[in-house]
This record gives sequence, structure tokens and C-alpha cells, in this order.
Amino acid sequence: MHCQVVIPARLGSQRLPRKALLPLAGKPLLQHTWERARAADLGPLPIVATDDADIAAAARAFGAPVAWTSPAHRCGSERVAEVAARLDAPWIVNVQGDEALLAPDALVRLAERLRAGDAMATPAAPFPDPSRVSDPAWVKVVCDQNDRALYFSRSPIPFVSGAAAAEPLVHLGIYAFRRETLLDVYRREPTPLERSEGLEQLRALEHGVPIRVLRLASGEPGINTIEDLERARARLGGA
Repeated sequence: MHCQVVIPARLGSQRLPRKALLPLAGKPLLQHTWERARAADLGPLPIVATDDADIAAAARAFGAPVAWTSPAHRCGSERVAEVAARLDAPWIVNVQGDEALLAPDALVRLAERLRAGDAMATPAAPFPDPSRVSDPAWVKVVCDQNDRALYFSRSPIPFVSGAAAAEPLVHLGIYAFRRETLLDVYRREPTPLERSEGLEQLRALEHGVPIRVLRLASGEPGINTIEDLERARARLGGA
């Protein structure tokens, strides 16, 4: 049995328009994400899921299989669920299209969590830039003693009362699911906390799905702003 990676991609980003196709070190941003996902070698080639002809053409040009999806989806996991419903893979990994700096080993470790029995898992890491803790584009997560997510927020969490502070963790936009968990959660309507925070993973938490948090030694969240893009260009070299 294998994991199928699905990369949801769209052009309608408000903070960084057309970001999936913006140049990064000589390639579209989306291509970096796809190549890193492919390097994890979890099974068949990662699928790009989109409703946009420009993204589909670019993905096919660099060798990615493309799944055409509805334009009505409200989040990436809904788009991935549409594709998963057509597949027989028992485990699905949703890699957000802007995760151009992801470490392939993180996908391998997430797949191991699914094989160990977790219904859903996602990675987090210490903040690479502590000045971004208050940045709503960098999502924070707090966990219980068994590394299950208690909450995700765009606001700084936990509040520091003066006691020794827990290390803040930044969430990375990758979700690994048992197929039936993905299909069950993302056929439902968005939940109140999900709508409030604008975070799709809260739909799973609000429906009682335990989310295992895979703690990485390091990692960076997806590219959401022009500043993020310039930082990635500095790391990878050139536009």
C-alpha cells in the first residue's frame, strides 16, 4: 500500500497573486514544491490538483500529472479530498502548493505516522525567525504531552504569563490523512473556529479528529508574501 501526494494549487492568492507560477531560482514556485514532494518517493508521482488552465499547463510542462477539480473549493484539503475520492490509495498527503522549501524527509516521516495508525498528522518546527511569532501569516500550534495538536492560531500562542515559556512552534502546510478521515472531514461545512482563523485544519479538530504533530528540528512555512518569496530566492539563488 502506498501514500499518494496531492498538491492543491490555485492562482487566486490575495497576499501574493499568481504565486504558484512566480519564478524562483529559474522555475515556477510550484515546480519546486512538486520536485521536493517527488524526492520523498512515497509512491506514484505527486498529483497537482487545480481548476486553473495556466497551472495545469505549467505542471504538465515539468512532468506532473494533473487532476482537474471544481472551482468551488474553500480550502486546499477540500480540493485534495475531491481527488482522493477517485483514488484507491489508503493514505493521502496534502502538500500545499507554496511549500517550495519543504524537506522531503518530513513527508517520509509523516507517512510513517499514518502507517503507525494516526488518522491525521502534520509537521511543525521551532520558529526560524523569532520576530515572526506575531505574524498572522505564520501559523502557530500548541500540543499536548503526546504531540497531539491542541489548537492552531494566527495569533501568538501560548500566552506567556511570566512562567517559563513553552517553545513556540510554527506550523508547516502539509497534512497527512487516512483517506477515510480526509473524505469524512472535508465533505462537511467549514466550522466556526476554522472560519474565524482561516485555518482549514481546525475543521478536523472541531470534529474531534486527533492531529499528530511531527516536530521537526527545523523548517520554514510556505511562501505567502513577497518577503517570503525574496527570502526563498536568497536561499535558492536568483529569481
